[in-house]
Amino acid sequence: MAFDLLNLSLFCITKAHFCAVLLKLLGRKEEKMNLSELEKHLGKDAKDLLGYKAKGIPKESLHIPGGDWVDRIFAPTDRNQRVLNNLNWLYNSGRLAGSGYVSILPVDQGIEHSAGASFAKNPAYFDPENIVKLAIEGGCNAVASTLGVLGSVSRKYAHKIPFLVKLNHNELLTYPNKASQFYFGSVKQCYEMGAAGIGATVYFGSENSQREIEETTRAFQQAHEYGMFTVLWCYIRNKAFKTKEKDFHVSADLTGQANHLGVTIEADIIKQKLPENNGGFLYLNQESSYGKFDKRMYESLIPDHPIEYTRWQVANCYMGRAGLINSGGASGENDFGEAVRTAVINKRAGGMGLISGRKAFQRPMAEGAKLLQTIQDVYLSKEVTIA
Repeated sequence: MAFDLLNLSLFCITKAHFCAVLLKLLGRKEEKMNLSELEKHLGKDAKDLLGYKAKGIPKESLHIPGGDWVDRIFAPTDRNQRVLNNLNWLYNSGRLAGSGYVSILPVDQGIEHSAGASFAKNPAYFDPENIVKLAIEGGCNAVASTLGVLGSVSRKYAHKIPFLVKLNHNELLTYPNKASQFYFGSVKQCYEMGAAGIGATVYFGSENSQREIEETTRAFQQAHEYGMFTVLWCYIRNKAFKTKEKDFHVSADLTGQANHLGVTIEADIIKQKLPENNGGFLYLNQESSYGKFDKRMYESLIPDHPIEYTRWQVANCYMGRAGLINSGGASGENDFGEAVRTAVINKRAGGMGLISGRKAFQRPMAEGAKLLQTIQDVYLSKEVTIA
């Protein structure tokens, strides 16, 4: 037994990882958040979010995440066997392994939000190895970061946790700052470091969106040829989309259409901000013609509720055939409560998980890992059902 424990200790990367694996080997269940703790995190919104019954798109129309996800959804597609292998690795990693849900740690903020602004709260994460360690200790399905971050530790970790390389970025040194994504590396580099997947952002609605769509289409095609899965950050970006009263960058109708464009270029997973309102198309059509919409989107298909808003995002991902993961947002005063709320909304809407970064890495590693595991507990909870 001592020899086995020694080998286990060499295999495991952190103390928490060692304990988690040991519990599995001994057949013991690790502690998970119970319903009362979940309700405490949700506070006054608990009854509304946990008891809500959807009235727009029915849950029977959706493809719900499950343990057979790769066989049920991806096996009939044009993805080659190597893509299926990497997708299978993704869905069978971390604490959510075999559930069909994913929890991903994304740390590309060193470029997207500047390294100083991102890591000043916790300078340890200037070191890429700590990013990967947090993902593993937190029980994530994958770690997402830049070519430089993941490439710097790939020989040590790329075979231990799925690497998701975020290839394009909006850097903040160009003056004045502007919304424009450019590629910082090649798909081949990702393949050679042993990455399981690549990710990219398109700023739909921006003046650069058509170039970004074309570049990302080519990158996703090449990634699939190399056997890597694809994740698209489907963000809306245009100054005209924001008023003093509302920010339509997070409207259900506009983000839903962005998702639909994202799955068109064969993104296997869509990352989107949690919607907060609706009516972006209505607002933009007040003074001039913009896009196209149907009044049923506002009268019956998207009722005024956060779960309904998010369900519309799922519906635009081919009724969930491409999994929807929502972002965790910035770190604040009530990170655990906000993270649980986002996870509950995503899961009950029919989504596939969360991709939460700043809430986790802008605190000590043990606390960050606990936050990630709290999110995962929502997806492991039988009490949180599809609305």
